Parts: sequence; C-alpha cells; structure tokens
Amino acid sequence: MADYVSTELDGAVAVVTIANPPMNQLSAPLLEELEGELDRLDRDDEIRAVVLAGAGERAFVAGADIKEFPMLREAAAEAQERGSARGIQKLGQRMDAARTPFVAAIHGFCLGGGLELAMCCDIRIAAEGAQLGQPEIKLGLIPGGGGTQRLPRLVGIGRAMLLNLTGDFVDARTAYEWGIVERVVPAESLMEEALGLARTIASRSPHSVAVLRELARTTRDLPLEEGLRREAAAFLQCLSSEDGAEGVAAFIEKREPQFTGR
Repeated sequence: MADYVSTELDGAVAVVTIANPPMNQLSAPLLEELEGELDRLDRDDEIRAVVLAGAGERAFVAGADIKEFPMLREAAAEAQERGSARGIQKLGQRMDAARTPFVAAIHGFCLGGGLELAMCCDIRIAAEGAQLGQPEIKLGLIPGGGGTQRLPRLVGIGRAMLLNLTGDFVDARTAYEWGIVERVVPAESLMEEALGLARTIASRSPHSVAVLRELARTTRDLPLEEGLRREAAAFLQCLSSEDGAEGVAAFIEKREPQFTGR
C-alpha cells in the first residue's frame, strides 16, 4: 500500500498530513489509510487533538479522485443496498464518533471531497488565499461526502445552495464571514496557528472534550428543550468525573489542573 498519510507528534497533538500529488486527491486507498490512521490515533490515550493538513503548496485537498468515478457505481449501489456508508461519509462517521477533536489546516484549494473532509473536523483554520467550494455540479453530479448535509448546517440553506448549485469557489475571507472556517491567518502562519489551537484543546480535560463533541453531534437537530435536558445530564456527568473534581480543586488551590481523561 502506498503511504498517503504521515503523522508527526507534537506532545499530545498529532499532525496528520495527506500526500497524493499533485493536489492531494482523495482516492479510495487514501481514504482507507486515513481512516485507519485516525482510528489508531483516536484509540491512543496520549493523543488529545489531531491537526489534519495537506502536503505541498497547492492544496489542502482538491477533491476526490475523479478517475475512480466510473468504477464507483457498483460499489456505491451495493453500499446503498446494505444501508452502509462508504468513502468520505464513512470516514466522517468515524470522525464524528471519535473522542479526539480535529482541527483542519486549510491552504490552497479545498474543493469537493476536500471541503467535505474539512467539514468533518471540529474547527477549520484557513490560510489567506485559500479557495473553497463544492464543484461537483459542474460534472453533472452532486456532493456525495456530506456536502449537501454538513454545509447547510454551517452556513444555512441559501449559501449552501449557492455553492452547490453553481460550483463556484469562495475565498478564505468569504468562507470566514459565512462560517465555513473559524479563522483566517497568513499562509506562513497556518501550521503555527493550527498547532497552537490544537495544543490549547489538548490541555483541556479529554473527558469533557469528548462529552462536548458527542453532545454537539447528537443534539444539533433536536428541539431546544431536549437539547438543554441532555446538556444538563452531560454537565452532571462531567462534574462527577475525576477530571471535573481535579479541575475544580485546581481552581480553588490556584494551580494548573492535571487531567487524566477519567
């Protein structure tokens, strides 16, 4: 198997870099390798945050590998019959279920499956000059890795339809104003900013981080009353945890907490 994914450790932060020249296209073998690596990292208690990046100067990920599309029909039909996810949707489900938070460091082109992958992350930081979009409509297709579902949840139905129906790109500043990305930084500072944010998250309680991620995922489409009920239960869960006790004690004793994830 080709090595499409490499991982470097920065303390409790893992930097996972996708490399598939020239534009880091998401081929089926790449997605399989990436899912396996993210699964491995999520099972490692020493890893408390993951930064996802693209190799080279041209793209975070410029989309799926279109050359594979003619061969996808049968596999996609079989997956649909089984009621199972495949490709980017399958990877996104694994990321949703992870205890580990993900930060996307976006530079260059972030298109199609690349934007869908970025939207699977908890937080997205974009370099100035980045271009983001869902161009599948230009091929007579629609987004198939979450672009019709995750994008409206970030930017609203109107802006999502604008991107999905035209296939046009937006620049990093527009993506920030719309809520696709949370920060825009100079290109030369992208990895420093992404790592700094990931280090901050890694210093928090892994238990409460995991509870927050699950709460955000499972309540976003619920009525407010039910969401608040689940929030109250999750708060009590954190308050009753070892990390919760440690955090409160550290605050009272005016010291830094030592979280264990329990």
